[in-house]
Amino acid sequence: MSNSSPCGSGLVLLAILLCTAVLWWAYDSFQARYLRPFDNQTTLFDGSQLRLPDDLAGPGPIRVVHFWDPACPCNVGNQQHLGELLDHFTPLGVSFHLAQKPGSHGQLLASLDAIAHLPGSEHLPASPAVAIWDRQGRLAYFGPYSEGAVCNSSNSFIEPILRALLEDRQVSASNTLAVGCYCPWAG
Repeated sequence: MSNSSPCGSGLVLLAILLCTAVLWWAYDSFQARYLRPFDNQTTLFDGSQLRLPDDLAGPGPIRVVHFWDPACPCNVGNQQHLGELLDHFTPLGVSFHLAQKPGSHGQLLASLDAIAHLPGSEHLPASPAVAIWDRQGRLAYFGPYSEGAVCNSSNSFIEPILRALLEDRQVSASNTLAVGCYCPWAG
């Protein structure tokens, strides 16, 4: 004869169902909050209207401007890379600046000099993006950090451009068509 009662079996089954429901809810919540599908977007980055503010314009150091929207999940993929760029190129005289999406709120982990208003940035198609001005104050590059869902030094467009500019080679890539993870800048 068995010592288990129908009531005990029912409680075990109920506990298993409850645990299953809680685990499913936790998994679903995690997935909805932290895992986002990569939307393969093709975007044209046109830098023809971008200008440095008067206090940064003209001859000077190589200037990198990071366009950042705190609410954009696509930024997660380039934050570590941005930190690596700062660590490697700041000692070489490259200055890094931040243009944050108007009306957005957030604090970037990397310490960048904030630009209150970058003329022409209201026409940006998407972020994350980067603009690089050479030592003469000419726009050398405007576009994404890389193509694809994530950005690192192995697939980045930025390191080769900065190395060329540091070697006083001219770069002209202010209009770029790329496929990647981007969020709209306007609106």
